[in-house]
Amino acid sequence: MFKTTALTAVFALSAGAALAAPEAYTFDTSHSQVVFNYNHLGFSTTSGMFSGIEGTIQFDAENPAESSVEATFPVSSLMTGDKGRDEHFLSPDFFGSEAAAPTVTFASKSIEVTGEDTALITGDLTLNGVTKEVVLDTVLNQQGNHPMENKPWLGFDATTTLTRSDFNLGMFAPAVSDEVEVEISVEAMKAE
Repeated sequence: MFKTTALTAVFALSAGAALAAPEAYTFDTSHSQVVFNYNHLGFSTTSGMFSGIEGTIQFDAENPAESSVEATFPVSSLMTGDKGRDEHFLSPDFFGSEAAAPTVTFASKSIEVTGEDTALITGDLTLNGVTKEVVLDTVLNQQGNHPMENKPWLGFDATTTLTRSDFNLGMFAPAVSDEVEVEISVEAMKAE
């Protein structure tokens, strides 16, 4: 009797899980950005930012490990606060001509839930025409109804460390740090 009841419960749970599909959310580009920091010759920590991030999150609130994310942004959105430095970063010394690799992309491959609101998202990052696997240490800041937009909204922060030379961006390393700290902040709205 117990085996039959247990099997029925397993089938019912499996059917329920199959019905609860992830929901699509699209990035709010005006509130999503990638900030990077690196050590400049030991004198300072210099920062820059990329914007114009577009993408989709397939969010499974019941089973976050089954969620996924894809994102892209243009290299031309680079801003460091100094026009000359921006132009140098977009020169052949670093990113080269914009036509060579005009976008940065990320596509998740797996998600390991590490806490109530935390996860490690592993995925492929394509930067400067090179694809490498990276892990984003991610926090779900908030999930709820946006007070001004009146629709479901998500907010995430994530961090990772990249090695510039892995992506053919290693000029002046190690004097200028080869390791770059990356901070990502994303808001996403439920897709229509």
